Amino acid sequence: CTDNAQNQDEEGIDCSGSCPYLCPAQQQVPKVLFTVPLTNTEGRTDIIASIENKNTRAAAKNVSYRVQLYGTDQTLIQEVSGMFDLSPGAIVPVFIPGVVSGKQTVASAFLDIATSSLRWFVMTADTDPRILPKVLNPVPGGTTAMPRVEAVLQNASVTTLTNVKVIALVQDVQGNVIAASSTVVPAIPGQGQATAIFTWNSPFTSATTTIKVVPVIPLP
Repeated sequence: CTDNAQNQDEEGIDCSGSCPYLCPAQQQVPKVLFTVPLTNTEGRTDIIASIENKNTRAAAKNVSYRVQLYGTDQTLIQEVSGMFDLSPGAIVPVFIPGVVSGKQTVASAFLDIATSSLRWFVMTADTDPRILPKVLNPVPGGTTAMPRVEAVLQNASVTTLTNVKVIALVQDVQGNVIAASSTVVPAIPGQGQATAIFTWNSPFTSATTTIKVVPVIPLP
């Protein structure tokens, strides 16, 4: 799988068959479902995006992305970059808090994936070795001025999960994301529970109908 030649049972050069990586013809490009800028404080903007991996039998690790923020006159305000993992057949949230946007109003944001960083390896939901906590129904709370969401994470395994990153997305009746936040749960004991708490310092812009809470566990 590393000799730069198609041999043995490979379906391409160093790919498929007994090799862990997919050949280009077997790959589907991930789809950016949305990228939404959210006002954080004056001069700072949060970004929430959602990416769909249409490959149900493949995952990609350390995928590079770039997010560009634009003003009302389509002027480029800011650009940030980072990496995320794509689990097989999953919709993955990407949350970037506190991007410096200055005095200009951010009107739109776009996330681009660096396709050169995509290296798909074979994995399915059944072969995924990660321990993923189950999210029980998120509960809204707090006040109108300072909303709050709590979600219980349940660990069915006997292994304690540590430093679990969790992202919350708040949607209105049209399904638009109106707020997002992230937190890190220090520990979820084996066969136990822990609570993820999300808070905001300003009211939501419209009525809330759906709250999604997603644990983000890195790929092995």
